[in-house]
Amino acid sequence: MKIWVPRDAAAAACGADEVAAAIASAAGLSGETVEIIRNGTRGMIWLEPLVEIERDGVRYGFGPMTPEDVPALFEDGDHPKALGPVEEIPFFAKQTRLTFARCGRTDPLSLADYEAGEGWQGLKRALELSGEQTIEEVITSGLRGRGGAGFPTGIKWKTVAGAEASQKYIVCNADEGDSGSFADRMLMEGDPFCLLEGMAIAGLAVGATKGFIYVRSEYPHAIRTLNAAIKAARAAGIIGDSLMGQGPAFDLEVRVGAGAYICGEETSLLNSLEGKRGMVRAKPPLPALEGAFGKPTVVNNVLSLAAVPWILVHGGAAYAEFGLGRSRGTIPLQIAGNVKHGGLFETGFGMSLGTLVNEIGGGTASGRPFKAVQVGGPLGAYHGPDDFDLPVCYEAFADQGGLVGHAGFVVHDDSADMLALARYAMEFCAVESCGKCTPCRIGAVRGMETLDRVAAGDPAAIELLHELCEVMEKGSLCAMGGFTPFPVRSAIRLFPQEFSLSQEAAE
Repeated sequence: MKIWVPRDAAAAACGADEVAAAIASAAGLSGETVEIIRNGTRGMIWLEPLVEIERDGVRYGFGPMTPEDVPALFEDGDHPKALGPVEEIPFFAKQTRLTFARCGRTDPLSLADYEAGEGWQGLKRALELSGEQTIEEVITSGLRGRGGAGFPTGIKWKTVAGAEASQKYIVCNADEGDSGSFADRMLMEGDPFCLLEGMAIAGLAVGATKGFIYVRSEYPHAIRTLNAAIKAARAAGIIGDSLMGQGPAFDLEVRVGAGAYICGEETSLLNSLEGKRGMVRAKPPLPALEGAFGKPTVVNNVLSLAAVPWILVHGGAAYAEFGLGRSRGTIPLQIAGNVKHGGLFETGFGMSLGTLVNEIGGGTASGRPFKAVQVGGPLGAYHGPDDFDLPVCYEAFADQGGLVGHAGFVVHDDSADMLALARYAMEFCAVESCGKCTPCRIGAVRGMETLDRVAAGDPAAIELLHELCEVMEKGSLCAMGGFTPFPVRSAIRLFPQEFSLSQEAAE
């Protein structure tokens, strides 16, 4: 009997380790021969710990499980937590899983499991192509940065490939700091070899022989899993002195950051990677030309790099068939906040916001009316019911004064205090600013003060707040200060009455 119990941090936080121990104990008492496999999560967090049992090649789910629910697994009759075939659960069945195809299905540290699911096939193809051909496949795919900026991945690679240097680097930005975002962590813990393969392909394409994965210290499970995966891949001869015994050298190292939000910005990350204070660098020079240790560097997000193996196996044109407009491929949507079905949902760009919140997310967990959803992290704009027809893609959200960012969606019901949430955006920026530029460092503090004046009923404060937001947006050195006005302005626009304004005044 094969039983899967997730080892992912989210599942562990819900008691998965205790459930696994209870299964081992119950199996011993029943005399049943059981193989317990610690997989990654499927991403249906409201069902964690989700236990799966294989019968006739089909995996049946039970959840959310507690240790007290375990003995019934070994008894005849229906289990009260039975969910049926896992892949027929509507939340999962509606997905288009490309990047997360293996996540939750396999043992994350089993090379045999990874190889059985197209693992290393992308790298093998890249070894048969020239670097230019690999880059062209990525350009054809339309893959853009999944970390927030949305810059075309293939163009960045092409720039690094064309740079002359004795050393080049691949840096994975795994500093996932957005509230409501967990896709990077889920991938690193549930399918780490996919990330390693994507980085190796990138190194081969641009001529880099060294890669760094920059992970925040708050992700201990991911750090352990990545280090174990690197060790296994190196021992198998897949990375190290030669790629799969036939290509050039490419090795990997995990670097742990202290958890500063600003280190999600690529130049701050590079400073931290080099052992310096995490502060934004002025551009130019671009990291693609002078990045880590002054050398040409590809800096990509976890999800961008993890999408590459599928693209190399199936072709850039096949990946580009998914999506909408200039937003091609699939996007792992992370649904959180006051929502019934929180979790990760991978689909092609283009799903409407209303479908995501009401059908996929199931509406609010409280049962109260929906009020707003913040999209793109703590610096993303708020969107109300009037935006439910908005398709999830880069251009549509930009046209509405918002951003997709890392595709985190945090849902709020009608009890949310929008003035308090607007103030929180300014407070967050004040706390997390690196201090490099005045509009961000000082502007966020003035923003908190001005919103306190709004709360106190000062009619002149709103005009001052709008002026301050304009200065921060246009004058900040990076997106930290530049995006902070997004949640503030959108909260005022959507809910002017909470700022003691008429709709006309808010607009």
